[in-house]
Amino acid sequence: PPPSEPATPPLRCLPPPPPRAPGEQWWPRRVRYLLYDVNPPEGFNLRRDVYVRVASLLKTLRKSENWVLVLPPWGRLYHWQSPDILQVRILWSEFFDIPSLNKNIPVIEYEEFLAESGGPFIEQIYVLQGFAEGWKEGTWEEKIDERPCIDQLMYSKDKHGYYRGWFWGYEETRGLNASCLSVQGSASIVAPILLKNTSAQSVMLDRAENLLHDHYGGRDYWNTRRSMVFAKHLRVVGDKFRKKYLQSTDEADKTQYKEDWTQMRVKTATALGGPYLGVHLRRRDFIWGHREDVPSLQGAVKKIHSLLETLKLEKVFVATDAVEEEIELLKKLLPEMVRFEPSLEELELYKDGGLAVIDQWICAHARYFIGTSVSTFSFRIHEEREILGFDPKTTYNRFCGEREKNCEQPTHWKIVY
Repeated sequence: PPPSEPATPPLRCLPPPPPRAPGEQWWPRRVRYLLYDVNPPEGFNLRRDVYVRVASLLKTLRKSENWVLVLPPWGRLYHWQSPDILQVRILWSEFFDIPSLNKNIPVIEYEEFLAESGGPFIEQIYVLQGFAEGWKEGTWEEKIDERPCIDQLMYSKDKHGYYRGWFWGYEETRGLNASCLSVQGSASIVAPILLKNTSAQSVMLDRAENLLHDHYGGRDYWNTRRSMVFAKHLRVVGDKFRKKYLQSTDEADKTQYKEDWTQMRVKTATALGGPYLGVHLRRRDFIWGHREDVPSLQGAVKKIHSLLETLKLEKVFVATDAVEEEIELLKKLLPEMVRFEPSLEELELYKDGGLAVIDQWICAHARYFIGTSVSTFSFRIHEEREILGFDPKTTYNRFCGEREKNCEQPTHWKIVY
């Protein structure tokens, strides 16, 4: 189709004006933009967790000033290795429902920021790092300080004095100032720096994974996590697949879903789930690292067959990053296996991130789920099932390594409304 006319940027909704004396002129508070990025090797699901941390910081900032969070475009992630498609400058709306995010905190896509702020400039970049001296066990304290950069900056100055860098694949973006912050603590520890130490209208926090959660597992955490609703077009694909290949529907599975997450409050253990076993089997870098808590392919298949027999189920949906040779072996060892295997056209449409969302959505609706130890992919499925109202016994499970002596199961993080 021919390109459409550029959309006019929407007006930014401002809070009601503060009380003022008769005759006093009032000017609306200016918008300040918070941007962030994460260490390049980090994957899709760890980045989702960092979003929750930064959202908490934004809520703290908004108690004093009118801040908006700019969503960092997706691209060039380690697990996104499909060779036939270019995966850069991907907007959040490809994977998540933006209106749902906005019911928790005000967010805009990066391209909206470019239109609103007047150009591809970020006034202040703070690269977050640890403290060079480290910390001694038993002496933990929250602290932050502007320090010399420990590692070489991933930004370089051009002939005009602008900072150039990755900037999510937007080569035209430039930074005006860059410095390093040593940080040790929760996300909101950065708030005083942003409110008092800089007047920049746009501030970027690079290496934001160095920030910890303000209140992990609390109400604020769950509000942000619940607002991260998957994009509807991906949920529809997952629902059609469930119905066609797994005989699974929301009505039969007792997984009634509301589009408005603020209106969705389910009692624990009300969801039954579809008549299939959901499995996340992490391979690649997990086995390359020789993790003792990750099973062999044969060990995983043995556990799956045991669960199918115990649960009286006939099908298993498997989400995995296994290489092609392992997939072929799985098909031989596990004829009950069902997978979402996209065509090239579907891959171009949904991209690797969208396929991950579809896999997670299908696993989240299974009668029983078992995942991989310390995998953030599995963690996100735990949370999705908690939101849907599954019994924790059917959710917080993981495979054990054959040589693992103490196979501790995942912690149940109960949803808080």
